[in-house]
Amino acid sequence: MLVRLILCSALLGLGGAAAAENCGHLRSAFYEYGAFYYKAADGSWTGIDKDVVDEVARRMGCVIEASTDSRVRIWAGLVAGSLDMSVSAMATPDREKFARVVPYIAEHNYVLLHKDVSDSVRSMDDFLADPSIKIGVIKSFRHGKVYDAWLDRLRAQGRVYEAPDYPALLRLFKVGRVQAMMALSVGWYPLVKHQQVAGSYRVMDWSPQKEALVGGLILSRQRVDAAMAARFSQTIRAMREDGTLKRIFERHLDPELAARLINF
Repeated sequence: MLVRLILCSALLGLGGAAAAENCGHLRSAFYEYGAFYYKAADGSWTGIDKDVVDEVARRMGCVIEASTDSRVRIWAGLVAGSLDMSVSAMATPDREKFARVVPYIAEHNYVLLHKDVSDSVRSMDDFLADPSIKIGVIKSFRHGKVYDAWLDRLRAQGRVYEAPDYPALLRLFKVGRVQAMMALSVGWYPLVKHQQVAGSYRVMDWSPQKEALVGGLILSRQRVDAAMAARFSQTIRAMREDGTLKRIFERHLDPELAARLINF
């Protein structure tokens, strides 16, 4: 009887280990952007995206190998199948062809205007009417139907600069190469505490429908099958229901903003 119990326990243990290893070894790329992913005071990487992926890996028994890259190269890796997953991505018809999105955040875009821009610029139409004002965006970012249509009109006038990443976009803004920039809440929130840019801009909310941009983990269809994607979705749902997702957001944002961003 004792031998049988030992054998049964061993088999159960092996079965549990196999289940935990189903997730396997995955490669995830992160990109630097505000509270999503940034360097802490000690030089280590931290942020909402990292904490979400770390917790998902812990719960699913995955080994998720992390790298940091530009958003453009991340998209190229997902399309080519050389990358398994990435983070805080919005679903679009084109992206759905090669990847699945597992939501964990509902964001909203804002326009940050430099303090030197005239106070008379109070709307998208005001901005369009002043040819001296240029705006910066991150290449490959999507901003929702309203803002993307507006940006296309500005592109036709040669008034949009596309930066490879968020730090480059901030540099363009600080040196005056652009007088405005597109930013999500998690992008401009840390700037409030940033001495070099504090008080140098004002935040404008020009999307009339307050269009929500739902983003999350983006999983390569070539590398992550539908069953595994469903497990990711179940794990994120459980993290939201037990309060883990909210606690992760509150590590990097104030409680009010954290609560709003997980309300999707």
